[in-house]
Amino acid sequence: MNEPMIVFDHVRKDYGKVNVIKDLNFHVKNGEKVTIIGPSGSGKSTVLRILMTLTDISDGVIWVDGEPLWHERRGDNLVPAGERHLRQMRTQMGMVFQHFNLFPHMSVLRNLTEAPRVVLGLSRREAHERAEELLEMVGLQEHAKKFPGQLSGGQQQRVGIARALAMRPRIMLFDEPTSALDPEIVEEVLTVIRQLAHEHDLTMLMVTHEMRFASEISDRVCFFDDGNICEEGPPEKIFNNPEEERTRQFLSAVLSND
Repeated sequence: MNEPMIVFDHVRKDYGKVNVIKDLNFHVKNGEKVTIIGPSGSGKSTVLRILMTLTDISDGVIWVDGEPLWHERRGDNLVPAGERHLRQMRTQMGMVFQHFNLFPHMSVLRNLTEAPRVVLGLSRREAHERAEELLEMVGLQEHAKKFPGQLSGGQQQRVGIARALAMRPRIMLFDEPTSALDPEIVEEVLTVIRQLAHEHDLTMLMVTHEMRFASEISDRVCFFDDGNICEEGPPEKIFNNPEEERTRQFLSAVLSND
């Protein structure tokens, strides 16, 4: 539990002349549940996209379970990673997106079995057994033959969680998983994430605007502003007694609308 699973070492990300992540030093311990909060445009989701190798970095080094993510070892040096290395590192992580990102032309069952069969080499039977187990966990076993367009937003997001878990990742990334949902179905998705946090030994990193939920499930909360961590600590400290004025301003604005 004490060894870092994720380490950002002086990481920077630029989009042209815009500096989105500024010299970020950040770590997540093995099994730790960390939530990133902050205003839109602060760089929160970019951190997750970098970890999932969807967005590259401009400078610095990221380590995942002791191995470089965007680099690979060549003798005593680190060189930019090739696609094979990135694919291998990616298998350790599962990501749940804001807008579901399911394959619309595939059934729910096939959404869950495709990657385990193609990437992990599972047999059809093994992949189906794993998928059925996960669909039962998220309460959707009777919807296995349906297509994403036949499901509600909350159901689609629960399929998205099950699909990420089908790869048996060690790290789960959640990028505002409820922000695209109608308010009345947010709780059904939060219930599944809550179950994962409380019952499974996963390292979890989540970006969310659900402050009360973040307070409930997090070991640590990080307030991002302007491309870096402005303040971090246990949820009771961040939400009840933040030290930084910028943190207090943000929470005052967000919680007054919650």
